[in-house]
Amino acid sequence: MVRRTKEEADATRTLLLDTAERVFQQRGVSRTSLNEIALAAGLTRGAIYWHFKDKAALFDAMMLRVTLPLEESVQRGRSAGDDPLGDIQRCFAEALGRTVNDPQVRRVFEIATHKVEYVDELLAVRDRHLAKRNECLAELRRQLGVAMRAGLLSRRVPARVVALSLHALMSGLIQDWMLDPTAFDLVKVGKQALNAYLAGLA
Repeated sequence: MVRRTKEEADATRTLLLDTAERVFQQRGVSRTSLNEIALAAGLTRGAIYWHFKDKAALFDAMMLRVTLPLEESVQRGRSAGDDPLGDIQRCFAEALGRTVNDPQVRRVFEIATHKVEYVDELLAVRDRHLAKRNECLAELRRQLGVAMRAGLLSRRVPARVVALSLHALMSGLIQDWMLDPTAFDLVKVGKQALNAYLAGLA
């Protein structure tokens, strides 16, 4: 048997992940078998088991390739705190823009929110997703705390509650937009909603 090179193995793994994204998006995760992914990729089921222990491992690897837009944007938006509200606005605007303009981000976000049931072997994947979300909320809460201490936002609502509300507002808009991308301009409406919310706390 000819031994595969690392480049060939990496190319096969990438093909499997790309194919899984497409098939999961079309059929949903629970209704998709590893055999269907292998056939769609033009490979054998053995090729999948060479790279992934099971469907949960394949799904997890697919998710790890793309950090969901809200989590990544907030984590990348860390700053010294000179303009905390501006940082928050830029982070959410970037997340909305990536959702609209990056097909892979949009595809994975759609799978993670509309096409998967986090049960059985996928519970561990859900736990990792929640851990990332919690990191995002902690950083957002920190930025909001800086804004409150600087007198830019009222302290009448705790930073933790504001962080949860902002995250829910933005992720809810993204999920609604994904159901019908023609319904509204996600970036424009998202910015307007965020600014209105923050203005109400000023």
